[in-house]
Amino acid sequence: MQPLFIFILVAIFLSVAFLLGASSSSIEIKIGDKAPIFELYDQNGNLFSLEEYKNTQLVIYFFPRTFTPGWTKQACGFRDQYNVFKKNNIEVIGISYDSQKKTGKFAKKYSLQFPVLSDSDAEVAKLYGVDTYLAPKRVTFLIDKNGEVFDVVKNISLTNYAEKIIEKFEEKNKGLNSNAKK
Repeated sequence: MQPLFIFILVAIFLSVAFLLGASSSSIEIKIGDKAPIFELYDQNGNLFSLEEYKNTQLVIYFFPRTFTPGWTKQACGFRDQYNVFKKNNIEVIGISYDSQKKTGKFAKKYSLQFPVLSDSDAEVAKLYGVDTYLAPKRVTFLIDKNGEVFDVVKNISLTNYAEKIIEKFEEKNKGLNSNAKK
């Protein structure tokens, strides 16, 4: 009976830590910060380097696990709007703790055209301050052409999520264009 009791206590602790987003990282990326540079392997086994995306607008979103209903909806939303992102010179990048093999299966099953990166050691999640003990927090960073974070989306409603992200870039770019005219 005692091992079962210990198991239940550990399960409760881990569940509470996960639900509260107990972070193992004290870093927090804020609006105006430079996006940390990193390298990870993508779903095809290729080394992805953020350094190669200088002068590119970026959506970097962290998600807990592949093949979960929320992540599938989020990823497919980005997939369905990917041409709009590309037309607006915005690259989408997904990051998970899942293995490269698992992200590869997921990307193939759902025909994802954008990089899905494996952060199985949680190094990049720690850099961005989204690391928790079990999985990264579901957070999206919007990064401008200068490599600066201009929005951090934490409260995520997955309904029309990709469209809302596109609108945020349009608002940002409209502000830049009106400032340039002055």
